[in-house]
Amino acid sequence: MQHVRPLLVLIAYIGFVSLGLPDSLLGVAWPSMRRTFELPLDALGAVFLVGTLGYLLSSVNCGRILRRTGVGILLAGSSLLTVFAMLGYALSPRWAFFVAFSFVSGLAGGAVDAGLNTFAATNLSNRHMNWLHAFWGVGASTGPIVMTAILGSGAGWRWGYGVVASLQLVLVAGFFLTLKQWVVPGAEAAHEKLPPRSELLRLPEAWLSIALFFIYCGIETITGQWMYSVMVESRGVDPVRAGIWTSLYWGSLTAGRFLIGAIANHVETVRLVRWSMGAALCGAVLLLTRIPSLTLAGLALTGFSLAPIFPSLMSLTPRRFDARHVPRIIGYQVGAATVGIAALPTIAGVIARHAGLEMICVILAILATVMIVLHEAMARQRHGNTSA
Repeated sequence: MQHVRPLLVLIAYIGFVSLGLPDSLLGVAWPSMRRTFELPLDALGAVFLVGTLGYLLSSVNCGRILRRTGVGILLAGSSLLTVFAMLGYALSPRWAFFVAFSFVSGLAGGAVDAGLNTFAATNLSNRHMNWLHAFWGVGASTGPIVMTAILGSGAGWRWGYGVVASLQLVLVAGFFLTLKQWVVPGAEAAHEKLPPRSELLRLPEAWLSIALFFIYCGIETITGQWMYSVMVESRGVDPVRAGIWTSLYWGSLTAGRFLIGAIANHVETVRLVRWSMGAALCGAVLLLTRIPSLTLAGLALTGFSLAPIFPSLMSLTPRRFDARHVPRIIGYQVGAATVGIAALPTIAGVIARHAGLEMICVILAILATVMIVLHEAMARQRHGNTSA
């Protein structure tokens, strides 16, 4: 790891806050937006679908863009595009315009996510990687507070997006003022001869890594989105208590990244990932019991155990792949994560509709097992080639 100026680290932290901030505004703003545009309840799905397409398109092409523009220009330009998208949301005269701007927002978010993860994975320790992703949680937690305060003042949901756009300008300024300082080791050599996609995709570890991020994000999102319904509709837990327990899950995830990040540099990264995945499986097993106290423990354990997995897998990427492939595979990993967030909770919902809500917990246990198997297969694949 090369020495990175504290200013860049600070801007990277702000960047991760900015990734979480816009995503969490929509849930609070949606009832007001429905009245503005006279929409049915399920119209929100169009925003998620179009935004995911934009996110996927930019993230999987991040490697090629990075080699042509450099990290600094990618981050500065994408952050400026985020400001444009937020202003577009605020000024949209019709619902179709709002949906179109969700594609722009997805493009910007995917590029910033992949770009920041590439820089952090190649320049910063696993401690910082965990803390960076914890700050995504800070942003996601702050967004609803911002929108709630603005709606409470009577200003309207459009002002919420306007305020976030103005906050994003701080990040844009930071990136533009430090353009040339955002360097990915080995990028110069990769720029001279860009390896074809097929060279990377012929590697078994590439597909294992893509699958890992797909499965992990599915577990994280299924737990957060569906366990409230399981507790209330299947197990008769009081809705207020179930809401608090669901918040505990997300709180454990964010707190885990802060707390585990503090010791991450003192534990071998692969070992930390193995322990965390094993504990996440134990948490999923606890969720199967239907006993309220064990359900609560399972949620807390699952959230805390999942916390270091995503950032630690990102930190391992430069050790598991040739430097020429790192920007591209990180883009693929971010893209796979995005698809996992969108697809696996939907599939889980379809299964639960036909087989009952308790199948959600069975699915979580199965996915946690698959995640462990994939990681061990990848570790064996790279044994003898790297120190992973």
